[in-house]
Amino acid sequence: MTVLNVAIVGSGIIGANHAEAIARHPRLRVAALVDARIEAAEALAARLDPRPSAHLTLTEALATAKIDIVSICTPSGLHIAAAQESLAAGAHLLVEKPLDTDLAKARAFAKVAAEAAGRGLVSAVVSQHRFDPAIAAVLRAVRAGRLGKLTSAVASMPWWRDQAYYDSADWRGTWAFDGGGALANQGIHLVDQLLALLGRPAEVYARTALVSHERIEVEDLAAATIRFESGALAVLHATTSARPGLPVRLAVHGTEGSAILHDDQLEYFHTAADPALTAADLVPPEELYGAAKAPDGFVTGHLRQYADIVEAIETGRAPGVPVRDGLLALGLVRAVYVSAALGRAVVFDEVLDGALDDVEPHTQGVTP
Repeated sequence: MTVLNVAIVGSGIIGANHAEAIARHPRLRVAALVDARIEAAEALAARLDPRPSAHLTLTEALATAKIDIVSICTPSGLHIAAAQESLAAGAHLLVEKPLDTDLAKARAFAKVAAEAAGRGLVSAVVSQHRFDPAIAAVLRAVRAGRLGKLTSAVASMPWWRDQAYYDSADWRGTWAFDGGGALANQGIHLVDQLLALLGRPAEVYARTALVSHERIEVEDLAAATIRFESGALAVLHATTSARPGLPVRLAVHGTEGSAILHDDQLEYFHTAADPALTAADLVPPEELYGAAKAPDGFVTGHLRQYADIVEAIETGRAPGVPVRDGLLALGLVRAVYVSAALGRAVVFDEVLDGALDDVEPHTQGVTP
């Protein structure tokens, strides 16, 4: 079988996780590592077998090695520039979430990615939890109509990050490079799942606050209500100020049934069409995956998404999380920040299309 060479841009924690996931896929090989701190790229390269080359720039890596896929694992504000260079070089693309910090740049890039798809290039945004067995089972049930018309959802991420997390790098907690706080950085997985389940938002009303951290520009708490075009309503809550940090919980309800995911497990499932069908029937215990239950769960999730990318390249189908989905997720995050800044509900399409691009995000509240 043909082995696809991957260049990873960014050799930090996320880049190392990608490298481990790639090493577990029989069709993939890390061929190059890129980092502005060459010592970081060289240190990660020394842990891999075969050892990839290390480079200061993506331009250098693309010029010196045959690269089939570029995986972008840099701070969020640097994503689009590397993504554009990758597609221009004829490489397939996987961009870590979020797509970028700047919605206008992401909007323009979505058009570039669509044009590249016409040339056979696959472009995807990381949302590895979309491939967890539990959410995949719920998505299949929703698409099959087992929950009837979806009416509402409640999504909560009560996580904890100590001050040392934000102090660990200058870019953390900044609008320019992090793109936001608890919602943009950690909660975007819940945003992606809500969009996958309920479709396109119509209106967003939100509040954000900085309640327990210092020396950051962004929020550590966000709460929003979302009205979707289908008429469904959702409540979204994301924080990094909930000590000691509790599992993510997502409940979705419809006219014919409900499903609850807790810590990435399908905790509850009911459908009126088949009352005997349970969560265990949809997701056998041996297939369960949860971050709290699997020491290497983080790598496993990325491996599932890499498997999707390889299949998309081989078959010519769209990837499971295309750039347009990443754009919608970023748009919803931006809508939360715009609504919080303006103190009123905002129309999602106005945010996504750029009518409110001039609104500066900020956080409310004062740290202790």
